[in-house]
Amino acid sequence: MQQDAAPAPVRDWDPEIDDTLVCRAVRDETHDVKTFVFAPKRPCLFRFKPGQFITLELPIGGETVQRSYTVSSSAARPHRLSITVKRVPGGPVSNWLHDTLKPGDTIRAVGPLGEFTPGESEKPRKFLFLSGGSGVTPLMSMTRTFDDLGEDHDIVFVHAARTPADIVFRRELDALTGPGRRLRVAHVCEGIGTEAHWAGFTGRLSLPMLGLIAPDFMEREVYVCGPGPFMKAVRSFLEGGGFDMSRYHQESFNFEEMAAELAAGHAAEDLSAQAAAIQAAPAGEAPASAGFRIEFTKTGKVFTCPPDMAVADAASAADIRVPTSCSRGLCGTCKTKLISGTVEMNHTGGIRKREIDQGLILLCCSRPTSDLVIER
Repeated sequence: MQQDAAPAPVRDWDPEIDDTLVCRAVRDETHDVKTFVFAPKRPCLFRFKPGQFITLELPIGGETVQRSYTVSSSAARPHRLSITVKRVPGGPVSNWLHDTLKPGDTIRAVGPLGEFTPGESEKPRKFLFLSGGSGVTPLMSMTRTFDDLGEDHDIVFVHAARTPADIVFRRELDALTGPGRRLRVAHVCEGIGTEAHWAGFTGRLSLPMLGLIAPDFMEREVYVCGPGPFMKAVRSFLEGGGFDMSRYHQESFNFEEMAAELAAGHAAEDLSAQAAAIQAAPAGEAPASAGFRIEFTKTGKVFTCPPDMAVADAASAADIRVPTSCSRGLCGTCKTKLISGTVEMNHTGGIRKREIDQGLILLCCSRPTSDLVIER
């Protein structure tokens, strides 16, 4: 009797050849937060490390917009992955996702990428997870992964939100604290909202409050994710409290918020004095400053970029808006077609080799080696 052939093994997602995800489900988490569940279009396993992100390429307003979101699902379940997105007032991408994306739709994606991950360890570790708002997503991925794998880590998970109604993954986190699990969860809300019988912490997270929640926090490895002011406050009070900052890890979570800040000109503090003097030239005119001539064909903007500066930084210094998020060639938000000229590009994974072969560059990590004409 002839035996049936063994089924072929399912291959892993390969970012160089795989780029299409199918939306399988959309779930409401809170009144303004949704989870989007995806599967690869072609059968394969999506391997990633908990805490990493993917960059979506979305058709919005007749253009392709890139935006990065942390994977919120467990890395131990590679057949599906999910992102959890808060609707940002005026945010073009988050609103498009909430209002438009539905099961069955396909999108392109790059990734996984990112270094905000706890890595692997054969021995149990002591963690302190501190999240604010949508910054819960990478820490939730870590928690789900540890639970699925049965890893015996001691975790204190502290999540800060505006009100109890804004707590993302509230029921699941509380359920994961059951008997036999070494996870403790504390929710901290600025106000109680409509939940009159709120029994959790109220106010803003502080060092004294943290001491009540996790008296042994000085012994733990800390992972922090949330809005900029939240992470700044946490870092400040931990440093002031004598915490060993070599065991402190943080990640900016909201790439859409970062892109909005950059577009508004609030993230150019680290530009050099030379860049600060760069001025945009009228359309069709060459700029007077020394450096290479950069032309954006769609907007007609022309400016100068010194050879030791990234194109995105020079554009920002010339008061020209360029969507960008990570500023180090990681997320792919500033991916653009180079029509003519040459650049030196030192990226960290935000662009595929085949895209480079097609003439695409990342403006945040590309320095000109000649005059450039760019499709933007």
